[in-house]
Amino acid sequence: MKILFAVAAATLALSAPAFAAGDAAKGEKSFKKCKACHMVVSPEGETFFKGGKTGPNLYGVVGRVAGSTEGFKYGSGLKGAAEAGFVWTEEALAAYVADPKAWLKDNGYDAKSKMSFKLKKGGDDVAAYLASVAPAPAMEEAATEEEAPAATE
Repeated sequence: MKILFAVAAATLALSAPAFAAGDAAKGEKSFKKCKACHMVVSPEGETFFKGGKTGPNLYGVVGRVAGSTEGFKYGSGLKGAAEAGFVWTEEALAAYVADPKAWLKDNGYDAKSKMSFKLKKGGDDVAAYLASVAPAPAMEEAATEEEAPAATE
């Protein structure tokens, strides 16, 4: 059942509109409020936004299962979201940063969160910024690989 939910959530996340309601340029400026705890650094080491290590690295957060950054110890709320296979969308992320505990509670997860900061405005913009620096979705990459000619031995 969890796998079915994860597949459904991933499908919804990947079928979302390419253009978010937020403004990525404004979101990059607003992300300065987040950098005390978070950074945005690709696995290859490309730094999009240098920041703290108190919170997880937010590179690729949009389209990723919540609470899944390796090496980070999440609160019980995001652990529950991870176990359920919840995948972040721009809309969900914008709502989460506005009030993490309320978002967790409203979505049926334990309201315990290590994130106490509330981004009072600009959540849509921050989510758009984070989506703009994310890698290509895994399904798009898989489709590209399928279109490539098969190697012969």
